[in-house]
Amino acid sequence: MATLLEPGVQSLRIGADGERSPTPSPPGSPGTRHSCSIAPLTPSPSPRNEARAPWAASFAVVVAIDFGTTSSGYAFSFASDPEAIHMMRKWEGGDPGVANQKTPTSLLLTPEGIFHSFGYTARDYYHDLDPEEARDWLYFEKFKMKIHSTSDLTMKTELEAVNGKKVQALEVFAHALRFFKQHAVQELREQCPSLPEKDAVRWVITVPAIWKQPAKQFMREAAYKAGLVSPESPEQLLIALEPEAASIYCRKLRLHQLMELSCQPPANGLAPERAVDSSFRQAREQLRRSRHSRTFLVESGIGELWAEMQAGDRYVVADCGGGTVDLTVHQIEKPQGTLKELYKASGGPYGAVGVDLAFERLLCRIFGDDFIGTFKAKRPAAWVDLTIAFEARKRAAAPSRSNPLNISLPFSFIDFYRKHRGHNVETALKKSNVNFVKWSSQGMLRMSSEAMSELFQPTISHIIQHIGELLSKPEVQGIKFLFLVGGFAESAMLQHAVQAAFGAACRVIIPQDVGLTILKGAVLFGLDPTIVRVRRSPLTYGVGVLNKFVEGKHPREKLLVKEGKNWCTDIFEKFVSVDQSVALGEVVQRSYCPARAGQRKTIINIYCCATDDVVYITDAGVRKCGTISLELDDVDEAGGAKRSRREIRASMQFGDTEIKVTAMDIRTSKTVRATIDFLSN
Repeated sequence: MATLLEPGVQSLRIGADGERSPTPSPPGSPGTRHSCSIAPLTPSPSPRNEARAPWAASFAVVVAIDFGTTSSGYAFSFASDPEAIHMMRKWEGGDPGVANQKTPTSLLLTPEGIFHSFGYTARDYYHDLDPEEARDWLYFEKFKMKIHSTSDLTMKTELEAVNGKKVQALEVFAHALRFFKQHAVQELREQCPSLPEKDAVRWVITVPAIWKQPAKQFMREAAYKAGLVSPESPEQLLIALEPEAASIYCRKLRLHQLMELSCQPPANGLAPERAVDSSFRQAREQLRRSRHSRTFLVESGIGELWAEMQAGDRYVVADCGGGTVDLTVHQIEKPQGTLKELYKASGGPYGAVGVDLAFERLLCRIFGDDFIGTFKAKRPAAWVDLTIAFEARKRAAAPSRSNPLNISLPFSFIDFYRKHRGHNVETALKKSNVNFVKWSSQGMLRMSSEAMSELFQPTISHIIQHIGELLSKPEVQGIKFLFLVGGFAESAMLQHAVQAAFGAACRVIIPQDVGLTILKGAVLFGLDPTIVRVRRSPLTYGVGVLNKFVEGKHPREKLLVKEGKNWCTDIFEKFVSVDQSVALGEVVQRSYCPARAGQRKTIINIYCCATDDVVYITDAGVRKCGTISLELDDVDEAGGAKRSRREIRASMQFGDTEIKVTAMDIRTSKTVRATIDFLSN
């Protein structure tokens, strides 16, 4: 049996099989070359019948929070009536022509850093502040992207407010989640006064499927800080993957709740470009009229579109949101109707904010990078006004539109530019030689349809490229449907591009109220988290161990001589390989022995890699990504007599939306406190 060593321990016990032993750490150098201090025993996957272990309905209600880059919202469903999904209350404020079923992901803190408001309230209050006063307030928007783009995310990562001041990211996210918790709990109490205050709610938070483990853990830590659940009750909070949630909801849809963009005539014989069902518009109007109820009924079984699918049919969900495009490939499993992931989640930072950034680059071309930078710093509230004006026109952009779109420039922008440059904005436009953008005497930028298309083109091209690359994979052949979901999927520009690129290859489907698809699906996921039965590992995970040194096979620099035996250090022993199918509930087990009697804590370093051909933990692309901590209670040694060495069996689950670990003391059969941490590396 192998023995687990703490960093710095130089003694070594060799297991009876003589094959594996831990890699020792030099004193004071955890996380460096010889930091892996464990020797796993033979892996033992759990039996397959554990994969569909039923979840006990110990909660009264599921509340899902769709935490988006540009907009967010919540919805809930009672366990006693799971076919009814209740949407959040209609938000105050909003933009003309925009259905405010969600609220902007905008947070406002006072100059002292105290929570003031969130959503439309935050945006409107910040807009109304005196320009000089606004420079002291902390306004955050589109901050979710920071979690995806930060390669070294920790609990101390900071976010920059519009005025340039920094606040810990965990505080910002906790403020936002606390806001939704307070709203949701208040509404639940009004609807169900008898609802117990403790342990009655299962919370679900959505994240992109392409997010890595540190980002998922970060959202969980923010939820703990916000008071959604206690760290002692982690099972009360589920992390839902956004395209998975959309897929789960689409299973329930009836034909009149779908719209087909595909060039292929659908099975029911309707012409292309029309709704799947002729009653689509009437149903939508009826929904709009009854929206005060905010309740959506879902099928108790599966929807009509799913009913016509055969076992093994495959489809892609393209979640095009504000910050990312997130692609998932699922296969239908019948008769139970569960879902199986066929290829690891893919995508990138190619959401709708890419169009906003293109607009900012256009303004820099016209007015100069230095001026735009100065204006954002000196007049942050006015800059927000300008982005809001562009957002409204962005939504109106369509391939078929021929007349120009007018974008209002705030008076403070026009005045600030004249004072800063000594001439007016019209002169700047003429000097810039930017095509298709003119100046309107009403104080507006007049953008032609060609100019607007240029803003969309880079982001849409990335999305089309990613979908195309995915569909060309051998594992992803025979796709029948492409579901387009997420807030950006509401854009006619994106719809047209996806239809043109892939309509001949598969049926391109858009669910009704496409921007709420993920939110509704997250509620369904909370009601039954076992619906996605098989997932794919996004990375290769493992630990570093010692193996017997083999001349000619192992490099000499890996040789370690200990107690007269030759060992090869830094061997990467895999828990799971990249893109490997892992069933829900399936576990990988390893057993460890404390290095000495009375040891109270054991730390195991986890390594990851994006490829499957890794051999050593020092190979290129391999990095330490996390740690497993085992808290060991004292074991009474009767009369001080030495008993058999202690064995701790750790079980790791890779088939859920988060990697989880549990542990047990083999001798006593007692649970050992085990935690896994991806944020402290």
